[in-house]
Amino acid sequence: MNALRRLLAWVLLAMLPLPQACLAQDQLQLKAAFIYRFAQLTEWPPPPAREFTYCIAGDARLQEALRALMQTTPSNASTHTLLLNEPQRVPQCQLLVLGIGARGDLRRWHEVLADDPVLVIGDSADAFRSGASIGLVIEPNGLAFRINQTEARRRGLTLSYQMLKLAREVK
Repeated sequence: MNALRRLLAWVLLAMLPLPQACLAQDQLQLKAAFIYRFAQLTEWPPPPAREFTYCIAGDARLQEALRALMQTTPSNASTHTLLLNEPQRVPQCQLLVLGIGARGDLRRWHEVLADDPVLVIGDSADAFRSGASIGLVIEPNGLAFRINQTEARRRGLTLSYQMLKLAREVK
């Protein structure tokens, strides 16, 4: 229940209007917080990984925001972030964020992933429509997310009911 309250607080914060000067940085930090919580609210198939690797494709600033967040948040597991330029290193990842720079190569990323149990988060509505399990979408009122539960299940992932309730759309 505590996890749900924190996620809901982040969602509500995303809906608050922000001054233009800090909007980009705040959205970046908010995206990083959402991604971090998505990982905590997802169950991977056994056996559990000894290390958890967040991979970011196409957005170095988002990787830095996620790394900074992880340094300030205590965790029992060993976590890492990787910035990927090519899909060949994807098998090391438990979570992959396809940033703006990776949109055009979405098909290549999915081919390398095949059916691996990787939580794919698209940083756009296009990525969500093209097979990402979660799509982060900037809307006029803030940041929202959409869930493709069919894709997550195909990869052997179980998404928390709490996350499904807060999603703008679930398919």
